[in-house]
Amino acid sequence: MNRVFELRTYTTNEGALQGLLDRFGGGETDLFEKHGMHGIGYWVPAESPLSENTLVYMLAHESRDAARASWRAFGADPDWASMRDASQVNGRLVSNVESMFLSPTDFSPVQ
Repeated sequence: MNRVFELRTYTTNEGALQGLLDRFGGGETDLFEKHGMHGIGYWVPAESPLSENTLVYMLAHESRDAARASWRAFGADPDWASMRDASQVNGRLVSNVESMFLSPTDFSPVQ
């Protein structure tokens, strides 16, 4: 299998990290799975100041094309729109998103 991995880093607005974590834990990760994006791990940095406003996570996709299709379907999902809107009644949670696609090396334990 030639999966690709996507490493995503979200920086939140001040005081919004817990709201983002609540949204992820409250169903967003289930929507990822529904659309073919498989969670490998979800982390917050161990030390301040990044621990106050950063979520890092990794998804596995069958391919880059599959990733594009999954993100399109996720973005069009009415359940996502409802979840996003409900979590942002007091303002946007995320101020910046970084995404990097990774291919495993031959010796990587995660393929």
